[in-house]
Amino acid sequence: MDDVAGIYARNSEYLDRYVQVGLASGKVISLSFPHEPDEDAETDLPLLDRIEGYVEGERESFEDVELGLTVPTDQREVLLAVREIPYGQQVTVERLARTVPGLDGDDEADQDTIRAALAENPIPLLVPDHRVRDGSSGAPPDVVQHLRTIEDL
Repeated sequence: MDDVAGIYARNSEYLDRYVQVGLASGKVISLSFPHEPDEDAETDLPLLDRIEGYVEGERESFEDVELGLTVPTDQREVLLAVREIPYGQQVTVERLARTVPGLDGDDEADQDTIRAALAENPIPLLVPDHRVRDGSSGAPPDVVQHLRTIEDL
């Protein structure tokens, strides 16, 4: 995927939405769940095959997928920590804060930093914010619930 760029989308019957991926220089820069894809979205992308398998119940970590996170440093640290939460496991915002350098799980301002980073997550699913039980998500609420159901969370 080194030189792949563009917008790719595929319909997911289970999610009742499209899964749309934006790539630049082979790195995922966005992932969204629109009801209708961008007009120029293509469908042929191996990552979409993997996402389709995940939605159908295949255990998938996506840890090898290269991300192009273009977010402020504090949000980047949070999202990279979220990426480390294993498939099928959930953590609280407080517990997540304890894994992010410089944040205190007991500090409400730090918990707000976590929630803001989760809400603005440009790559939900690959940065699995649905695994943070009491956090926000970059995905729509119905998609978050579907993702939690897939992983029995």
